Amino acid sequence: MIKAILVFNNHGKPRLSKFYQYFNEDMQQQIIKETFQLVSKRDDNVCNFLEGGSLIGGSDYKLIYRHYATLYFVFCVDSSESELGILDLIQVFVETLDKCFENVCELDLIFHVDKVHYILNELVMGGMVLETNMTEILTRIEDQNKLEKQEGTYKSGRSCSPRPFVLLGPPP
Repeated sequence: MIKAILVFNNHGKPRLSKFYQYFNEDMQQQIIKETFQLVSKRDDNVCNFLEGGSLIGGSDYKLIYRHYATLYFVFCVDSSESELGILDLIQVFVETLDKCFENVCELDLIFHVDKVHYILNELVMGGMVLETNMTEILTRIEDQNKLEKQEGTYKSGRSCSPRPFVLLGPPP
C-alpha cells in the first residue's frame, strides 16, 4: 500500500503532499523534511529505492523516488508494493502531467494544484493504485475538462438581470 506521495524541489520545499495514513500536520512536515534529507543526499547514479525514514515507518517501509530536473517525486510504500511497479507509476504520473501541462514544470504544480491532485486521484486512491494506463487517464481528464467547460457555459449563459422586487402583503 502507498502510505504517502511527496513532491518537493531541490531545496526541500514541498510542491505536493498526499498522505494516505493519518499524521498530524507537524508530523507531516517532519516526514517531508526527513524524506528530503534522505533522498537529496543520494547520488543520481545509485538505486532509487531506500528504507523509509524513522518517522514514516522505518524498515517496514520503502521510499521509491525519481529526480526530474528540479523536482523529486517520492512514494512511501509498504513491503507489499513492487519497487519497479512504483517506479513505472511515477513515470506514468510525470508523463501524464507533461501531457496535461505541455512540458510540466514546478510552477504548474504550484498554480494548478487542483488539477495535479485530480490527476493523482486518477492514479491512486486511498493508497491503492487505480490506473496505470496513461491513455485512459488522459481520456478521463479530457472528459472532466469538457464537463467543466459545459458548466462554465451554463453558468455564464444564464440571465443575470435582476428580478423586480415585489412585496407580498400590505406594507408595514
